[in-house]
Amino acid sequence: MRPVTDCGGFWRCWGMSEAVPENWESVPLSDLAKVVSGGTPSRCVNSYWGDGTPWVTPTDITKTNGRYLFETQERITKHGLSSSAATLLPPDTILMTSRATVGESRIAGIEVCTNQGFKSLVPRKGVNGLFLYYQMQRLRSAYKVFGIGSTFLEVSKKDTERFNVLFPKDEDEQRAIAEVIDSIDQAIEKTESLIAKYQQIKAGLMHDLFTHGVTADGKLRPPREQAPELYKEAPIGWIPKEWGVCPLGKIAEIVSGVTLGEKRTLSRGITAPYLRVANVQDGYLDLSDVKVITVSTLEMEKLRLREGDVLMNEGGDFDKLGRGTVWNSEIRDCVHQNHVFRVRPRGGIIRSYYLTFWSQSEFGKKYFVLSSKQSTNLASINSTQLNVFPIAVPAIREQERIDMRIRAILEIIDGLNKEHGKLHDIKNGLMHDLLTGYARVRPHPGPLPAGAVENRERLINA
Repeated sequence: MRPVTDCGGFWRCWGMSEAVPENWESVPLSDLAKVVSGGTPSRCVNSYWGDGTPWVTPTDITKTNGRYLFETQERITKHGLSSSAATLLPPDTILMTSRATVGESRIAGIEVCTNQGFKSLVPRKGVNGLFLYYQMQRLRSAYKVFGIGSTFLEVSKKDTERFNVLFPKDEDEQRAIAEVIDSIDQAIEKTESLIAKYQQIKAGLMHDLFTHGVTADGKLRPPREQAPELYKEAPIGWIPKEWGVCPLGKIAEIVSGVTLGEKRTLSRGITAPYLRVANVQDGYLDLSDVKVITVSTLEMEKLRLREGDVLMNEGGDFDKLGRGTVWNSEIRDCVHQNHVFRVRPRGGIIRSYYLTFWSQSEFGKKYFVLSSKQSTNLASINSTQLNVFPIAVPAIREQERIDMRIRAILEIIDGLNKEHGKLHDIKNGLMHDLLTGYARVRPHPGPLPAGAVENRERLINA
């Protein structure tokens, strides 16, 4: 290893030096790509906007999943392109944001132009664009350091061009490294597609289960159009005739939690962990950051969570409204804050998981949105509204059958999410090792062979 070279000592003062492996070099970004800024045609001229070249904004980048961008929200005409600072960019250009959201990037799958919030990179001859894309992803935090501005951060074209990047001189090695990381990205995208597919299946299944139910033989009842005698009309719509409808307050105890911020003068209090809105997600708990609070003995007895309690959020963003899950005694002697309702089902009437799934269903979400107090992007419900929340109540055995169906598909989704996380961990490790030259990849002719992700040990010489 030899020390990295500088551009006049500019990068050393920022602590940006990296060791340079053999046959690699650390060069300014301008040596690897043409750096192109963007522009915006006047909004006052209608003829500048409409059918024409896709015009990329940072929002298009952040809303695009995967590596490649093929669609934009807006387009500009040839007249708009020629009348602004926007530049026509070829496919495979790395579209990198340089303003506000700094360092986010996608690869252009088509000809595009961008607004002024970009410093796009057109790879030069001998430079593998996919390698450069991944290298800039790895270096995003370092690139953001050069953002300046009071209202929002922006990195200038000059600083972008002078930004140093580690690069193997051999284009075949660039390609081989990019293909290994790209194979992981392809596996991640396939897993994300499967998760989205099963989420859709789950939504459809929940709709069917909460409108048709499951009979003792394990089958869905036929639709009301085919067997009207099996259904009755209720305030929430048509339901199986064996079911009832009850307000939540009649079949469960609803309790609000500890109010934060109030003066608490407890000489002999109990320090206890407590759950916040951030801990209660839609169908699961995030216990990575659990705070503690001092409560009285009386408060502890009243608010201590028990296994089987259902936790529901008072509000926040619309997607958090009524969000909840089941408490399975994950933490001993845990309480909850006042923005998290504890709902304790009455035994023999309603199951905890059935209640949770009902609150997550389209029936629950619709009720919470329509009943909530709303402001800009925020909504909340109070205990009165939660007490009258209508619940379709089948017999306990049928609730159990519904639970089992939903939990089975949730297990599949959970497994896919774990695989997704594992793939991201693998990708992060490979990006560090391969894009710094710590581990070397033997260049190979042709495309990456099938199964390369599983057999990456064969491709990488540490």
